[in-house]
Amino acid sequence: MPEHKLTFGWYLPSHGDTTAFGDPKARIPASPRLFDEVVEAVDKSGYHYMLIPVSSVCWEAGVLGAYYIARTRNVAPLVAFRSGYVNPTLAAKMFATLDQMSGGRICINLIAGLDDRAAQDDGVFDTKQIRYEKMGEEVEIMKRLWASHKPINFTGKHYRVNQVVEPRTVQTPHPPFFLGGGSPMAAEMSAQHSSIHLFWGDRPKVIADNVKNIRMLAKKYGREDQIQFGMRLQVICRDGEDEAWDAAKRLIQGAPRLVMHEIAGGASVVESIKKTSHANKRVWDLLEESGDSMLIHPHLWTGISTVRVGAGIAVVGTPAQIAATLEEFIEAGCSSFCLSGYTHAEAARTFSQKVLHPYFGSRLADRLPI
Repeated sequence: MPEHKLTFGWYLPSHGDTTAFGDPKARIPASPRLFDEVVEAVDKSGYHYMLIPVSSVCWEAGVLGAYYIARTRNVAPLVAFRSGYVNPTLAAKMFATLDQMSGGRICINLIAGLDDRAAQDDGVFDTKQIRYEKMGEEVEIMKRLWASHKPINFTGKHYRVNQVVEPRTVQTPHPPFFLGGGSPMAAEMSAQHSSIHLFWGDRPKVIADNVKNIRMLAKKYGREDQIQFGMRLQVICRDGEDEAWDAAKRLIQGAPRLVMHEIAGGASVVESIKKTSHANKRVWDLLEESGDSMLIHPHLWTGISTVRVGAGIAVVGTPAQIAATLEEFIEAGCSSFCLSGYTHAEAARTFSQKVLHPYFGSRLADRLPI
């Protein structure tokens, strides 16, 4: 397999930030001031892309992406495209316009959603299977629209489009597509369309097996050498190892633990979380496997998953220890890292100064993969 240059992304906490989950006074509410500080740190620190999340508690990702395209010079906003939420012809025009206005600094995060309930709360009553079916057609329509100078005459199960649009994208043949997910449907979609498939935290050996499996799927589409893989991880980096672990423990100290709420119905809460997606289920399985140490691998810590859902596996340690852990994922087949840490602006600067450039600077890609 070809050895790809490395890309790094950071997370914009559009739902707010914190220095300690157990202290309400430590919460930093979502605000333009918070976003500006994080975005400035990311844009000036050598990151390739910036993940803008979507949920009911997040500010709207597309608007934030467009706003910060105008206020940055280097980083590419990774903007969500949620299956079934936007007509694909309109989406093609929106992303191409953002690509033109930024000079080719936009990437697209394909999202089918964690579960049917969340989609239904938004008024979308497609099942997850249907959302993935639509996603495949939507991406195909966008790719064809960006490549064609005449109506594309597309007929699928869910869409019929006979249109030609302007503008074209600056990035050719299209902007990068990202997809994160652990289900067979996610793997198949990435095999066909993703530039980068993002895994949530796991043991490097498991990731190596997952990389091989998706590469085999991608071979059907002639993309086994083209698709790249990345890790979505939290980072807690300090100059000393004891200092790093102290920071990790402080982050969750005193916070209500989702896995310890049996009296309040927490067991059913956990089971509900496990059902939201394959990725969420895997995170909770790892948390249970990690026991009292909360370690699944040297320096891979599940502690954040005790207090919040989502991609909570963290790399904890000194700059050298964190770099060595990321090297294990690189050996497993990953070439991209989508990272976050608390607080996000400070953690972005720390990781850039002490890990990204000292350990990986000579291997950084000039651009994101297509």
